[in-house]
Amino acid sequence: MKILVIGLGGVTNGGKTTLSRKLKDQFPNCTIISQDDFFKPESEVAIDDNGFLQYDVLDALYMEKMVMSIRSWMSNPEDSVLTRPPERTHVGQKRAEEIHILIVEGFLLYNYKPLSDIWDKKYFLTIPYEECKRRRSKRIYNPPDPPGYFDGHVWPMYLKHKKEMEENETGIVYLDGMQSQEKLYSRVFNDIAHEMEKAGEQRTIMNV
Repeated sequence: MKILVIGLGGVTNGGKTTLSRKLKDQFPNCTIISQDDFFKPESEVAIDDNGFLQYDVLDALYMEKMVMSIRSWMSNPEDSVLTRPPERTHVGQKRAEEIHILIVEGFLLYNYKPLSDIWDKKYFLTIPYEECKRRRSKRIYNPPDPPGYFDGHVWPMYLKHKKEMEENETGIVYLDGMQSQEKLYSRVFNDIAHEMEKAGEQRTIMNV
């Protein structure tokens, strides 16, 4: 059995979740772990001098639990309750069934060192400031964004963490989130399919 761990990071409202779900629908034995599922409750999130809840930082997340979930999947992907074979797939079924895929999606994937050694492929979605702000304004959050939150916290933290990521991580494929969903999907789908082909070839060589 072979596993592939795919990181799909990027800016808030950049299209990470939509792309992850579309990929999961096409690959058998595919699981998604979302960083958003590991947010701490509001009572445990720090507040800055402006009264803004500091959600867009690592300390707002139960990162240890996230690492444990990922490592648990990696050690036994066949037992994952999140893995569901699709009704159809574009990938050869016999070969695909031998490979388990984990897609981890979130806004701070590559800024946490305990995760730095797990990735087979790393992607990062970007969109411009104005588009990000527009998309964010149409989303409903709990708690809701207070006035000035995007400019006072969300965007500055994105730029800060993106700079840190660029200084400390290599091998990240940057994706333009302004492209069509179909084009983004096709790019990542083909990359994963290629990785699966390589994994299948390696398996064949090992069995010779």
